[in-house]
Amino acid sequence: MKATVTGIDGKAAGSVELPAVFDTPYRPEVIHKVYVNLTSHTYQRQGRYPGAGENVSAESRNTGLGIARLARARGEGFPRAGQAAGVAGVRHGRVAHPPESWKHVYKKINHKEKQLGLCSAIAATARRDLVEARGHKLAKDVKLPIIVSNDIEAIAKAKDLIKALAALGLADDLARAGSTRKVRSGTARRRGRSARVGTSALIVVGKDAKATAIKSLPGVEVKTAGEVSVLDLVPGSKPIRLVVFSQNSLEHLKTVKAPMHKIMEIVK
Repeated sequence: MKATVTGIDGKAAGSVELPAVFDTPYRPEVIHKVYVNLTSHTYQRQGRYPGAGENVSAESRNTGLGIARLARARGEGFPRAGQAAGVAGVRHGRVAHPPESWKHVYKKINHKEKQLGLCSAIAATARRDLVEARGHKLAKDVKLPIIVSNDIEAIAKAKDLIKALAALGLADDLARAGSTRKVRSGTARRRGRSARVGTSALIVVGKDAKATAIKSLPGVEVKTAGEVSVLDLVPGSKPIRLVVFSQNSLEHLKTVKAPMHKIMEIVK
């Protein structure tokens, strides 16, 4: 399958043969499973002190007093005396089913299944219906997948990258991502996540590209082909993100293969 190569000025600059990975069938269920399992690798385990709510001298007063047979704090003459203690559902009591720090939260994923999910996500970037269904806005003349000349890798300034993306017909999508910025409040803001920004284009480049240093455009990410994963292609497990490939990145994608591609090579 061939695709048109576009220059950073928006004009056609030839054509290129797409790698076999773009022929992978669309498997949303595999993509979702891979995304969930890879996301679990970033979880931070949390738990509660096992003795919380139970470090108290308490015992039941048994029957015949007209009160419930709950364990009660021992002693007298102070407010805590006689209050229910050491059980769940009472003030200062223990938590019934607290989170446990030793719980297994790291989900493993089979290598072949992971490769199939990645290949399927890459192939889905060529489907305009999926890209637009996610909310991305494209010009009518934009053809997917978007393959750009290697000149985009030499761009070192954000303003030059904006011009290049606008020439490719992605100006509306950049504006959409910038307008969705929402300032948070509360806990998220105190923890450094002060604002939420929409997701725009993912630019996949070759190794040692200068464009990877640009990180100031709202929603735009620049990554090398070797770093791209399912987490980048389907943020929030919602296929599929708008992706721009450089010609050099296609050379690396030739090495990205699912089990089905290896079988096809053997048959040939």
